[in-house]
Amino acid sequence: MTQRELLLGSATFVVVIVVGFLSSVRADRYFAANIAQVPSTSSACVTEDGSWKNWLWPNVPALSPKCE
Repeated sequence: MTQRELLLGSATFVVVIVVGFLSSVRADRYFAANIAQVPSTSSACVTEDGSWKNWLWPNVPALSPKCE
């Protein structure tokens, strides 16, 4: 491995780490802003057709209750 390859690999590693950190900070701010808009009394539930209600996150909890 030459010194040039080591520098290029190290720079790539640092750039990937920095971009990952910045994107996670941005995602946290985005989802925190969306959570603030939902009333705290609402809870996630599954409707009759299988769609989700009151759930802002991209992942879906397993075994959620049916909507009334």
